[in-house]
Amino acid sequence: MAKDFTICLGTIGAGVWYSPDGGEKWRRSKMNLPFHAEPGEIQIRSLAVSPHDPQVIFAGSEVGLYRSEDRGATWNLMEAPTDGQQIWSVAVHPTDPDTIFAGTKPPAVFRSKDGGRQWEKLSIDIAPQCFAGAPKVTNIVVDPQDPRTIWVGVEIDGVFCSRDGGDTWTRLPPLGDSFLNQDVHGLAISTGQPRKILATTPDGIWASTNEGESWALHGFPRFYEKDRISYCRGVALKPDNPDVIFVGNGDFIPGKTGAIQRSTDGGKTWEAARLPVEPNSTIYWFATHPADPNVIVANSLNGYVYTSSDGGDSWNKVKQEFGEIRALAWVPN
Repeated sequence: MAKDFTICLGTIGAGVWYSPDGGEKWRRSKMNLPFHAEPGEIQIRSLAVSPHDPQVIFAGSEVGLYRSEDRGATWNLMEAPTDGQQIWSVAVHPTDPDTIFAGTKPPAVFRSKDGGRQWEKLSIDIAPQCFAGAPKVTNIVVDPQDPRTIWVGVEIDGVFCSRDGGDTWTRLPPLGDSFLNQDVHGLAISTGQPRKILATTPDGIWASTNEGESWALHGFPRFYEKDRISYCRGVALKPDNPDVIFVGNGDFIPGKTGAIQRSTDGGKTWEAARLPVEPNSTIYWFATHPADPNVIVANSLNGYVYTSSDGGDSWNKVKQEFGEIRALAWVPN
């Protein structure tokens, strides 16, 4: 029986793939390219579903910001907020569909208040360089309890917060003592008790119960004896239960293997999911949607896609395999 939801995958070099039946059959999306671009340049590093209309999805790429109005089947290139910058993160404001945020490499945060026709560069003071080159804005999260509060995670420059919708910004204290602790991969807000800011870095998941003023680290078991860390990437919450947390885990990047780590008690204890096929690289991202909180989709960096229809209790692997997947979303049909 066909599953009544659509999965979208953002890939490196192959644009967006989409499956209108929950992973059974797949097609390449139709994406219009700028005149100067080559097809192999379409590197999709972020997918963001509009909270106002599940048919509307935004995709950040090397050539600008794309918008789909048919659940990812076709995409139109919007007026670019950036000039040659890669878009690594996108967020649509939950109370205003015309307000869109985009985060880039080299690092900057842009905001549009008119649905993407005009953009302004916000005054967030991200370091222009780090030991790994130009930092990347990997996450933009509008606070679910206060829509004027915006959270930003940067790889590699830590966590930033705005309390006035993006007009002014504060860099939060470092997550830990190592430079790795400022390498923010995933960012989420848990509205459970207590409320927690969650951030993943290469060495685990960090939690703050005081709005980012101080952080506590939970690391995961290493995969191989020689490993120095157990690498972590994406973090996601079950839409109807902020105490159920998922973390993408692996031996390194891209890595040789990975795991889906899940906590059902707000991060106190964790267990690796039983997957039908061992991942071929780090588990990278998760996709959730409030239309069905029990549907969770996850991907390995090197092209495996896993789905769960029971909130992460059990998982299936999608038959088709892909190249490098850097973004993930699912929407109801």
